[in-house]
Amino acid sequence: MPYWRKCKDFAVKIIIWLFSLAALAFLFWILSDLIIKGLPNITFDYITSEYNEYKGINGIAPMIVTTLWIISVTLIISGVTGVLAAVYLAEYSRPGPIVSVIRFALESLTGIPSIIYGLFGYIFFKSILKLGFSILSASLTLAVMVLPFVIRSTENALRSVNHLYRDGSFALGATKLYTVMNITLPCAAPRIITVMLLTVGRIAGETAAVYFTAGTVYRYPEGIMSSGRTLSVHIYMLAKETGNYDETYAAALVLVIFISLIHFIVNTASRVINAERI
Repeated sequence: MPYWRKCKDFAVKIIIWLFSLAALAFLFWILSDLIIKGLPNITFDYITSEYNEYKGINGIAPMIVTTLWIISVTLIISGVTGVLAAVYLAEYSRPGPIVSVIRFALESLTGIPSIIYGLFGYIFFKSILKLGFSILSASLTLAVMVLPFVIRSTENALRSVNHLYRDGSFALGATKLYTVMNITLPCAAPRIITVMLLTVGRIAGETAAVYFTAGTVYRYPEGIMSSGRTLSVHIYMLAKETGNYDETYAAALVLVIFISLIHFIVNTASRVINAERI
């Protein structure tokens, strides 16, 4: 190999390493800032008690419960709808105007700002469908927002499955539905789980769409028709209205730990399930 090619290859490697280290440095900077400023303000009472700015109570338990409610309902709606739509696009659809329109719509919806989804949810789900400020309104809005990502990513996961598995199943006389349910989906399950994990992070960290549909009431939700305040909205309200940045950093750190814990649990469960299948 000529000398200049070796130099070029070395320079490219250096650039890749520098950008990788820069990304890690920014991540370390953000996390260390959250830990240094937020960890001293996190106590057991802070996590388990309610919040009342008038009485000086700074707990975030209702926000954690509301966040869990919204994540659960949104994942059920977007997960079922997104996977079924992805199965249609990857396994049953044929090139044509209908599929082209669907793909164009998905690509267009991906680039819409979240505040637009919030306004849509406020007008359609809250006002027109009379769902009010509720967990259901917020979950439906967030489901519409994350569906393009879920559908396209799940479709790619299904298409990545080796076609020989499908051909072998058909050769043994299996039907299309049986092949999809018992061959394609199980093989694509690890990537689909990754998609859902990324979706959890998007849902838990969303503020604008939830602010317009779930409300800002700091109380325990009694059901999916109750209003509430998520952790992300609570962080925004603390920074905007109270100016108490110690509590803001504490709530932000709890949110990061909360999302990381969900990722760890789901990843562990996924590895256990895959090990049992093998």
